Amino acid sequence: MRKRGILKSSLAIIMAAMLICPAAGCSGGDDNNDASSNMTSGQSDGTQTADVNYGLAENIVDGAILHAWCWSFNTVKESMRDIACAGYSAVQTSPANECLVGANGGMQISGEGKWYYHYQPTDWTIGNYQLGTKDEFKAMCEEAHKYGIKVIVDVVPNHTTPQLDSVNENLYNAVGGKDNLYHENGFNEITQWGNRLQCTTGQMGGLPDVNTENKDFQDYFIKYLNECIACGADGFRYDTAKHIGLPDDPKDEKSTENNFWKRVTTEITNADKIFNYGEVLQGDNDRIDAYQEAIGATTASSYGAALRSAVSSGKLNADNLTDLKIGVDDPTAVTWVESHDNYCNDSSYKSLDDEAVIRAWAIICARKSGTPLFYDRPYGATADNMWGTMNRIGAAGNPFYKDVRVVAVNRFRNAMVGESEKLSNTDDNKNVILIERGTKGAVLVNGGKESCTLNAKTTLADGTYTNRADGSTKYTVSGGTLTGSLPAGGIAVLYNEGYIEVPEAASVSIDTDSFIISEGSNISVTLKAENAATATYSIDGGEAKEYKDGDKVETGKDAKAGSAVKLTLKANTSAGSGETVMSYYFTVQEDRSVKNGTKVYFQKPSNWKNKIYAYVYDESGGSVKEAASWPGIECKDEGGSKYSYTFSEAWDNALIIFSDGTNQVPAANEPGMVVEPDKTYTA
Repeated sequence: MRKRGILKSSLAIIMAAMLICPAAGCSGGDDNNDASSNMTSGQSDGTQTADVNYGLAENIVDGAILHAWCWSFNTVKESMRDIACAGYSAVQTSPANECLVGANGGMQISGEGKWYYHYQPTDWTIGNYQLGTKDEFKAMCEEAHKYGIKVIVDVVPNHTTPQLDSVNENLYNAVGGKDNLYHENGFNEITQWGNRLQCTTGQMGGLPDVNTENKDFQDYFIKYLNECIACGADGFRYDTAKHIGLPDDPKDEKSTENNFWKRVTTEITNADKIFNYGEVLQGDNDRIDAYQEAIGATTASSYGAALRSAVSSGKLNADNLTDLKIGVDDPTAVTWVESHDNYCNDSSYKSLDDEAVIRAWAIICARKSGTPLFYDRPYGATADNMWGTMNRIGAAGNPFYKDVRVVAVNRFRNAMVGESEKLSNTDDNKNVILIERGTKGAVLVNGGKESCTLNAKTTLADGTYTNRADGSTKYTVSGGTLTGSLPAGGIAVLYNEGYIEVPEAASVSIDTDSFIISEGSNISVTLKAENAATATYSIDGGEAKEYKDGDKVETGKDAKAGSAVKLTLKANTSAGSGETVMSYYFTVQEDRSVKNGTKVYFQKPSNWKNKIYAYVYDESGGSVKEAASWPGIECKDEGGSKYSYTFSEAWDNALIIFSDGTNQVPAANEPGMVVEPDKTYTA
């Protein structure tokens, strides 16, 4: 949906922005725990019961993590072969806990439904309407372990939904009542971010702060963690970790000891075998060194910011990109090019297209320092359409997570476990960075706009190397000098020892970026299948029908507004190396066509300026059509603080936003309003 970053005061946006700053075990849990007993520090014995050796790292810290943001448990499960084939050793899910259901329910990432609802717990038990059930979570974990993939669960102990009537009574009862669930200061907004008492006991964006020092709450939350572990979880990412007190932090009036971190990291099942890391966004007295010690690992947000800045400018200065910028010796950190927090909240995504993300990923994934996490953007996302063309919670995201260059550097990382690292600029060219891993391998990234000829000093062993990122370009090392050429924006992944040839997966897709169907109409799409011996499609879980590359299918005619049509494609290769699955969701809505001459009105609030603009757009087809660039077309003053806008052409799917250049309705990051003839809109 359209993002216009001019209003930050609405509750919904604050709740999204804050994200940057226990029940019975599963059936069959004993079997899962037996498997987990072979794990140490987030690692397994490496046993793979899948059909191919994907060469994945045994230890989470040594491999790469795919952040399957907003994917359902079933989507992650059906994508597991692709995830393994792409070289990811772990997958991170969105929060699995019971969560807030919006007024209209809805499954859009933004719109009818919100991505951040699953960051508003109503209870700590597995399963929610956005991502799936407990049984589906368990099945996903079992499928992951077949491939040697570990599962990291995003957990949110710091706060609940502000809609207190939605909080499960079981939770209230378990902690001794509603008053005992929250800090004494838990309903007072943080105003001084450097004040540790406020930071660890106050609410953010209207989200009430849980008394994480309450022993009854800790017991309940540990029960949830153990439920996840029994179902197959191998690790946890702790949301808003820096807002949960450290042992020597000031205490809330209700608390006697800040012992949350000690208990949740030591009193869980197989505690010494679980990978934990905390989201500690840097700045404002973050105490990241203490969180490193308390949790075991943190995020490295400042390094991500430095990396995005470097790639945006093209200046890949090795001196600026070597230090993880945490300020402690030998930090244990999860690194990223971008996270869901900065993607959703600071507009930095506009400065990095997919190609820039891939270049930056090549740098952090090739390194020994840090454990890289690849944030998968929404399907079809662009700088003008951040929520993507499907805008669907549960669907797989942007397929660039398995781009051939991403895959090449992921597999390189897996092959380089234990090798030292060195970052440098080739021939003192600050546009080209060289990441060397001992004498075994190297990755080069050209951030500049011109091709470069290499004549670089290297520790890489003498020999001829094929660029694994394109499979053809050759590089030579002789006498400690690396020669070859690297195109503008190019990536080279060089290694011979440890290279594993993984069979190419089948690829399935469709030919459209339009995922909106008007009620009563249908949509025709062309089905694609590459490297496939057989391919099938099914609609809404119905009968699977075989198709050939280029066949067309029509769907949606009988679907009702408010529903979604699910088109699932599956394919197998002739080598029999596993199934590729991709599901597409088409949202069915009421007719939103607008006739030429349609007139609408807006009643201006008294605190708004006297010039009102109407921003009219349509992004249902993938690209964005605008009546005029932001803030739009000036409205006509009708008197009495009432303004009008008249459409000068017909639109198929128009949405409208009113603003005065500072304020806007709907708020920033929210979709525009449906156009209704002669309607008067209000703030």
